[in-house]
Amino acid sequence: MEFLNNHKTLFWSALILFLFLTLQIAILPAITMQQIYKPLPDAKPFTKDELAGKAIYVENGCIACHTQQVREVEMDKVFGSRPSIPADYARNHRMDVWRNTANLLGSERTGPDLTAIGERQPSVDWQLLHLYQPRAVVKESIMPSYAFLFEEKDYLEKGDTEVKVPAEFLKDKFKKVVATKKALQLVAYLLSLKQTKLPQGVKPVDFLYKTEVKKTAAGGAGAAELPDGGELFTANCASCHQETGEGLPGAFPPLKGSPIVGGDDIDVYATIIMTGYTGRPGYGPMPSVGKNANFTPEMVTAIMNHERSSWGNNAKPVTLEQVKAAMAKIK
Repeated sequence: MEFLNNHKTLFWSALILFLFLTLQIAILPAITMQQIYKPLPDAKPFTKDELAGKAIYVENGCIACHTQQVREVEMDKVFGSRPSIPADYARNHRMDVWRNTANLLGSERTGPDLTAIGERQPSVDWQLLHLYQPRAVVKESIMPSYAFLFEEKDYLEKGDTEVKVPAEFLKDKFKKVVATKKALQLVAYLLSLKQTKLPQGVKPVDFLYKTEVKKTAAGGAGAAELPDGGELFTANCASCHQETGEGLPGAFPPLKGSPIVGGDDIDVYATIIMTGYTGRPGYGPMPSVGKNANFTPEMVTAIMNHERSSWGNNAKPVTLEQVKAAMAKIK
């Protein structure tokens, strides 16, 4: 009872116990993990702009709605090609002496997981427009607008990055919407979020509760089976070209009625999907979606046939052999 009645003894005993537990539960395990887990061989360190963008991500509380952790369950497969592992976060370093690494795993999926958003949506134009007005690219989005990261100008100056905003979302149709440095840094961080490939011979953890993937024929009896083109389009193309195939006027071109989609030049069609396209008046450049997402000939064939038979398009299906031949010509 003497121990309990001596407040100094109680204080120092509690403090020593606290420091001991902190050392055993937090500090030593953290040091051990830093020694064990190293960045994957192909992992790239953040650039100066990407690090600044990460700070802006933290500053604006993006972690409140977005995670960066692909779990092993099948439902997370849309967010990455494999479940996340500790090594994915090993390139992160302490923010300073007092603050620990910001891994930004998050716990909410009010918005989609961003682990591989740089692969799923590599378009700078889309990312900027989405920040300026989310509902311009995702009609049902509940994400707040980050218009304060942009400026409105009467005319463009050298070095300005204009955001292609559809007329209905412009506050003043005579003004130009220009991304600030903060907006560009935030987009640089988002585009850096990609899943690094595992070393050769290392197999990823399997996704659990696997479901049967729907297949479509590659054209004609006895043809090879392909992935579901509609699902691939939704995951990789719909955010810009929209589920209706009508695109966004002034931002992203329509696929409905497109002469490229419905035409016979499969070489050009495949090249655009794999390597992107620039130079079309009135629209921003298209990134190399197929290359970034590692599209196989089967995936490209499925997407083509979905686009060629949707929204009133009525072109004949392409075959897997045609697409393989076209992709073989792409440098």
